[in-house]
Amino acid sequence: MLNSNNNSSFVRPLIQYMEQYHKLSSSLIAQYEKHCSLVIVRKNKYIVSPVDSNAALYFVKSGIVRGFIKDGAKDITTWFCFGNNIVGAIRHPDLQANHSVEYLQALEDCELIRIPYTLIDYAYSHFEEANIIGRKLLAVHYYAASERSILARIPNALRRYQNLAESRKVDLNKIPLRYLASYLGMRLETLSRIKKKVLHKTENRGVPVSIED
Repeated sequence: MLNSNNNSSFVRPLIQYMEQYHKLSSSLIAQYEKHCSLVIVRKNKYIVSPVDSNAALYFVKSGIVRGFIKDGAKDITTWFCFGNNIVGAIRHPDLQANHSVEYLQALEDCELIRIPYTLIDYAYSHFEEANIIGRKLLAVHYYAASERSILARIPNALRRYQNLAESRKVDLNKIPLRYLASYLGMRLETLSRIKKKVLHKTENRGVPVSIED
């Protein structure tokens, strides 16, 4: 993981993202320029793991990030981020835990802006707009988490795949199949069959497809 913040303009994409929700004062922008840092994480490396102090959120400027947990030797993928969004590992709101059970992994070379929680807490205490932005971002992330929860409860494997494809929230062509299968709660073999069936149906319109997992 490489860090660099020689030029404060690196935070501009983060500022533009937050200003979708409310204008930032020049004083708050200065705090982000001073305390954030640019982080480069190479493909397949961890951004955060349970051995790390869970002390920051990350704005994904470029690249793909995967969130996952481990159940024994098995990875369980929980979400993907394709850039222009803020991500972080699970953190209890009472601030007692310094580590998380969740891993954040770069699925391709990623450029990230690291946002320390100390800066976030300071912004909440000193800038009204930070609270407005934080509330709106919380609503957006809660909605996304609810969508993932609903997807996980669809009992039919094909419908889970189709629902995800139709939502266009995940670029299915950029995710390794083993991670996509984990995210959809199905075996890799099942996902491979579904993709073949869907392709066959696309080429032969009107042929019904039904797969259970």
